[in-house]
Amino acid sequence: MSLLINNKTCESIHFTGIFGSGMSALAQYLCWQGIKVSGSDRMHTSEDTLVIKNGLLKTGCSLFSQDGSGVQNNTDILCVSTAIEESNPDIIAARARGIPIVHRSDVLAAIIKTKKTIAVAGTSGKSTVTAMIFEFLSSCGKSPSIISGAALKRLEAEGLIGNAYRGNSDLLVIEADESDGTLVKYFPYLSVVLNISKDHKEIPEVLSLFEQLSEHSSYTIVNADDSGLKTIHADKTFGLTANANWKPDRIETRSFDSLLVYGDTTYQLPLPGVHNISNCAAALCICEHLGCSASVLKDAVKSYQGVSRRFSIIKTLRNIQIIDDFAHNPEKIKAAISAARGLSSNLHVIYQPHGFGPTRFLKNEYVSTFRSCLRAGDTLYLLPIYYAGGSTQKDISSKDIIDLIGESEFKKYAVADREEILNNIKNTVSDGESILLMGARDPSLSAFALKIADLFGRLTK
Repeated sequence: MSLLINNKTCESIHFTGIFGSGMSALAQYLCWQGIKVSGSDRMHTSEDTLVIKNGLLKTGCSLFSQDGSGVQNNTDILCVSTAIEESNPDIIAARARGIPIVHRSDVLAAIIKTKKTIAVAGTSGKSTVTAMIFEFLSSCGKSPSIISGAALKRLEAEGLIGNAYRGNSDLLVIEADESDGTLVKYFPYLSVVLNISKDHKEIPEVLSLFEQLSEHSSYTIVNADDSGLKTIHADKTFGLTANANWKPDRIETRSFDSLLVYGDTTYQLPLPGVHNISNCAAALCICEHLGCSASVLKDAVKSYQGVSRRFSIIKTLRNIQIIDDFAHNPEKIKAAISAARGLSSNLHVIYQPHGFGPTRFLKNEYVSTFRSCLRAGDTLYLLPIYYAGGSTQKDISSKDIIDLIGESEFKKYAVADREEILNNIKNTVSDGESILLMGARDPSLSAFALKIADLFGRLTK
């Protein structure tokens, strides 16, 4: 088996940073396709990435330390992500051997060309909608493949890493990530644009990327509720307002689930929050377009198992809910806090900012979000900024965000470490309240959520 990448026929690919969510998904998919896959990662010996490591080995990938030893003479191409720097030993080894170096998006673009691809774009909700489309299509007997940036709980239960799967049809569902601008390389059959907000880039730049993706797509579905997307060509729209072609007749948000009524069908989604109703509407609109029936979709929605760290609720003996969520930009934080508010009136919010550059870029939006979403009775804890390595200016801190918030009705702290939070919350959280843990990229956050739950008698179910 081979894959044509940038006009080069490739039978052997080495991934630098193979434990990354996007890279590991590509590696698994290509390995299942019969490509020889190897990879390295700076966290090769970390316990936090053991599940990913074992999953890749089980799939058939060869793993190496990130010292250049995995880049060999029979390696056709070296695949890197935006996070990999020129000084990386794998890059040095590839250049010495004359091996072409391509970006992760080049590999994904090559795969997209071989399939009838559904590309999910937007600054929020991509992983959830990608998972919904995959699960709903699977329930309808469509047997799709998936390449995602997050682990699906249903696939984890099957013993997989969870962010990739090879189906038997020509359908492929992927996340089209706008963060590094590379989605303009994709030419999918169908694209859906969920929303737009300031995240990794300013809004006008992100909008231009989405517009180009739409131009490259045979069919485009756009969220009619987001006025920022109105310049994008849409063959069909979804949303919760009268402006949308596909809109529910009635919605209802509850503490642990949501209802969406469309025609004669009532869909029960096992996730709370208006944002998740919108996500579900997007997925249903797409699946209906691809020929799925409402009767089958109804059961698929009800049995949806969700995505790891997307409003994952851990229950405790003291009826204190710990919510583990990937939220890492202001809009996602707003959505997570709003959904968590349905579980308890008082919230203990823990956020670990990701990266010094993104934190600096979004600092004012963070301040306004926390000011508007938190209230008397709430507590905010900001952990130190997560540093994933590489060259960067460490000229901002979590304390700077706390200081910028100024006087507030809610309590707020920039803590030194996680132990400080554990020591504080074990004495300050009351029965029936909720703890919302948010942050991205750090593979140890899920373990931290479990550690928090253990303070209050974690329940296994």
